[in-house]
Amino acid sequence: MGQPRKVLRTTAIGTVSAALLAGPAAGVAPAAPVAGVTAPISAEQQTGVPGVRFVDIKGDGGTVLKSNVVTPAGADGSRTYPVLILPTSWALPQIEYLAQAKKLADAGYVVVTYNARGFWQSGGYIEVAGPPDIADASKVIDWALANTPADPSRIGMAGVSYAAGISLLAAAHDKRIKAVAALSGWADLVDSIYRGRTQNRQAALLLSGAGYLTGRPSPEFQQFTHDFLGSHLDKEMVDWGKKRSPAAFVDRINANGTAVMLGNAWGDTVFPPNQTADFYEKLTVPKRLEFRPGDHATPEIGGLLGLPNDTWTSTHRWLDHYLKGDDNGVDREQPVRLKSRSTGAYESYPDWKSVAADRRKLNLDSTKKIWANVDSGANGGLILLSSMLDQFVKLPPIASIPLLPRPFAAVWQSERYDSTQQIRGTAKLHTTLTGTKESGTLVAYLYDVGPLGLGKLVSNAPYTFHDKTPGTPFAVDLELFSTAYDVPAGHRLALVVDTVDPLYIEHNPFGAQLTFSSSAADPSYLSVPLRQK
Repeated sequence: MGQPRKVLRTTAIGTVSAALLAGPAAGVAPAAPVAGVTAPISAEQQTGVPGVRFVDIKGDGGTVLKSNVVTPAGADGSRTYPVLILPTSWALPQIEYLAQAKKLADAGYVVVTYNARGFWQSGGYIEVAGPPDIADASKVIDWALANTPADPSRIGMAGVSYAAGISLLAAAHDKRIKAVAALSGWADLVDSIYRGRTQNRQAALLLSGAGYLTGRPSPEFQQFTHDFLGSHLDKEMVDWGKKRSPAAFVDRINANGTAVMLGNAWGDTVFPPNQTADFYEKLTVPKRLEFRPGDHATPEIGGLLGLPNDTWTSTHRWLDHYLKGDDNGVDREQPVRLKSRSTGAYESYPDWKSVAADRRKLNLDSTKKIWANVDSGANGGLILLSSMLDQFVKLPPIASIPLLPRPFAAVWQSERYDSTQQIRGTAKLHTTLTGTKESGTLVAYLYDVGPLGLGKLVSNAPYTFHDKTPGTPFAVDLELFSTAYDVPAGHRLALVVDTVDPLYIEHNPFGAQLTFSSSAADPSYLSVPLRQK
C-alpha cells in the first residue's frame, strides 16, 4: 500500500505544479539558484518564475520538509526583504501557494512555502500542529535567514486552515514573528470539533480520510481519531487538543506583540466562527477580524488560483503594513469587517461586541416533549457543500417548518416582522431540559420562515449532556454559530430542536425522550442579536 500512495502523491504534485506554473507564472526566465539548498537543483526543477526553487529544508529533528522559495525578481544580495513563511494546508502539497507567492514576491517579499511534516513528500508523521510542527516553523525561519535575502526584523507567517493554526502557534513560541494572517483556521481545536460536547462526525471523517490518503498519520493521531469517532472521550483527549490550540497561548502572543489578522467563514463546518471571535476578543495586539459567507477555506480558494480575492487582498494589506511599513491605512480602519450572507455588503465595527448592538428575545413559553433517535428533517446540511451553496447562490439548507413531525421536533415561532431583521453575531438559547436517560444530544436550528412556511437555515449548534439524573430538570445554555443574515419583512423566525443530524455523533439512548420547559422563575428564551439601526 505504501508505494502506490507515494506514486499518487508524486504524480499529483507534478500535475498541479505544471498547471499552476503554466498559468500566472508562464513565460518568465528562471532565476539563479538559492544558496544553501540541501539537495541539488536539476534542470527539471527550473520553474520559469523569478526566484522560484524547490528545496529541502531540515525541520525539527532533521525531518526533511519539501519546500519552495520565491524571491523578488532582481534580488542580488545587495538588500534584504521581508520574509513570509507559508506552511501548507491540511493534505495539500507545497505548491498550494505558488500563485500567491508569485504576487507577494512581485510586491517585494521573500516567500518560503513548506509542506507540513507527515504530508506528501515531506518526512515524519502527521502531528496535528503538535510541538514538532511548531518547532518546524522556527527551523524554516532559521533556514530562510541563512539562505535567502530575508530581513530578520521583518518575519511573518500566513496560510489557510492547517497553516493558520500552525502560524498562530508558532507566533506564540517564536518572538521573531512580527505578523500573522490566519485564514480559515482554528483558535480552540477542542471547541471546534467538539462544540457543545458533541463530535463533529463529518469534519472528523473528512480530515482523517484526507490525512490517510495524502500522508502518514502518527500513532497519536491514529489513536485520537479512533477514540474521537468511537466516542471514547476523556480528559487526555481534551488536553491533547488544548496543546494544539492558539487560544491556550494567547498571553504569549500578546506578550510578543505579533500583529494578528483572522479571517474565517460564517458557515465553516470544520472551525466554526464562534471560537475565532472569542480568541479575537482576548488579543491585545494589533488585530483584525474578517468573516465572509462560505465554508471551510472557500473564501480563500479563488486567491489560491491566482484570481482576484477579497480575503487575499486584505491579507496583503495587513502584511504590507506590519512587515513592509506601508502607510495603507489598515491600522486606522475599524478592525472588525463582516460580509453579510444576504446582501453581500461589507460592514465595519470597532470591536466584536459592537456587532450585536441590540438583542430581541423570542420567548419559549410552551412545554415541548420529543422522542430521540429520529431525524425530523431539520439539519445543518452537508459539510462544505451546503455552505458553499449559501455562499455562491444564497441557498442554505431548507426545511418545511409546518411539515416537521412534532413528536420528533420541538418548534417555536416568532410573530411576522414588519421590517427587515438584520441578525448579526451569536444567537443564544436558554431553556430547561429534562431527559429520561442520563445522556443525550440535541441540535438547535434557527430558520428564516417565509409566507409558505419554507425555512432557510440561519444558524445551528449541537449540545450533548452526560451523567444527568433521569427525570431531573437542568438548565441548558447554548450559543448557536455566529452569523450575519437578514430576515426579510413579512417573514418570521423559527427555533427548531431535534436529536439527530448527519453532521454530528449523537448520544441518545434507545427510547429516550427530551422535554423542554419554561417557568416564571427561569423562563426559556432565544436571544437574537440584531444590528443597531
